[in-house]
Amino acid sequence: MFKHNFKYSLKILFRNKSLIFWTFIFPIILGTFFKLAFKDIENNEAFHPFDIAVIESNDFNNNEIFKEAIKSVSKSDDKLFNVKYVSKSEANKLLEDKKVTGYLEFIDNDVNIKINDNGIYETILKFFVDEVNSEKNMISLSINEEVNKGNYDIDGITSNILDKLNSEVNIKNISRSNLSYTMIEFYTLIAMSCLYGSMLSMYIINYILPNMNSVGKRISVSGIKKSSLLISSLISSYIVQVVGIFILFIYTIFVLKVDYGNNIDKVILLMLTGSFAGLSLGVLVSSLIKTNENAKTGILVGITMLMCFMSGMMGITMKYVIDKNIPFINKINPAALI
Repeated sequence: MFKHNFKYSLKILFRNKSLIFWTFIFPIILGTFFKLAFKDIENNEAFHPFDIAVIESNDFNNNEIFKEAIKSVSKSDDKLFNVKYVSKSEANKLLEDKKVTGYLEFIDNDVNIKINDNGIYETILKFFVDEVNSEKNMISLSINEEVNKGNYDIDGITSNILDKLNSEVNIKNISRSNLSYTMIEFYTLIAMSCLYGSMLSMYIINYILPNMNSVGKRISVSGIKKSSLLISSLISSYIVQVVGIFILFIYTIFVLKVDYGNNIDKVILLMLTGSFAGLSLGVLVSSLIKTNENAKTGILVGITMLMCFMSGMMGITMKYVIDKNIPFINKINPAALI
């Protein structure tokens, strides 16, 4: 009987066009729209080297630390700046014409930053100067320590520290190797698909409930073992759900070219666990709520959408807002765990 009901439940689920659309086709359509919407967003927001000016002077030429630092971040493939060495009048002209983001002027041992606007590039320039000043203070302390030990070869000490600074302290653009922040949307898409599987388990439970349809009434008065009937029905809905999840997963990888990183096995494990969570949600709603099938479906979709919203599907930053202000919510939210 178990085997017969298992096959029968599979046929019922696969023949229900509405369920197949929402659990198989809709996530694929939504994923395609995500790809179309996000394909250029990161290219437009990607960092590009920007132009700055440095006022040539004796103070700048004598400042070896800043000279080396500016040279190191303006000559590599991942450079930060395109540097122009000019006079002060030329620097002011370039800044006025907005041909440079800002310029650096060296006076004695200090450096002044001149900018016109407040933006991301201006912030990067100031951060760069602050970092080099911090390293400069470290070098000064190191020189003082060597002098206190009796080593008075200041040029040699400075040269050694500069070599170490150049070899160990580098500013590189490694953003390409980091996880794309738009990936949150595709993870929430998988989570939504897992939770949408709850409609499968709800449908199959409703099918055997006596207060929902005539088939359920006949089942309730038959001699069929109810536990065997329930388990076979739930296993069939779980298999259908997993099939839908893997179709979505394969589609996003090979068609949409989504990069899930190197932990594919862990993503698959989360998908299987999320599918079980969706299955349990459907059983919970169909068993506890005493109303018609359409109302149950509406409640289930509402719960699913709320969970996806809190996990970042409708706004990438929402997941972090929830984590910061209501941290316990996402700890029990299946959509946030994937």
